[in-house]
Amino acid sequence: MIELILMQRVDKLGQMGDLVKVRPGYARNHLIPSGKAIRASKDNLARFERERAQLEAQNLKRREEAERIGERVAGLTVTIIRQAGESGSLYGSVSSRDVAEACSAAGLTVARDQVLLGTAIKTVGMTTVKVALHPEVAIPVLVNVARSPEEAEKQARGERVEAEAEAEEASLEAELAAELAAGQADADR
Repeated sequence: MIELILMQRVDKLGQMGDLVKVRPGYARNHLIPSGKAIRASKDNLARFERERAQLEAQNLKRREEAERIGERVAGLTVTIIRQAGESGSLYGSVSSRDVAEACSAAGLTVARDQVLLGTAIKTVGMTTVKVALHPEVAIPVLVNVARSPEEAEKQARGERVEAEAEAEEASLEAELAAELAAGQADADR
């Protein structure tokens, strides 16, 4: 385990200034390169204490800015068009990169690591995804995954696309049955 000083809040780990012990790989590959933490040594502890007020002020400023952006884009909905089967299962999936690109196209520039998507989206429909604008500010973004722009509009209005497809299939089956019955009646004459 390696002891680190957190330079900003890290989910499920701690607040700015906390001394934490983490596995070497997590420290070496993620926390230190991204600037979220520094190694805990006497020199670094002294440096952090000297700069603490300035770091906290910068953090507060960034958080307030993120909150303003969050208020401005509250209720953001993005549409992603993908190919899918009859059952609504996607051929592939929608990843955090796809959501980040759709958000950027809608006017909210975010990196894919800011999109908090537990698992990839694998079905057509509406899904709410969290986007972290700051370690302490996350906003919900509604992701509308559809086969076509028309289907996306129907989903946005709250219509069930599957119900419409099932009704159409049932009416085709009824037409086919009627034609077969008519054909059978003609053959019987």
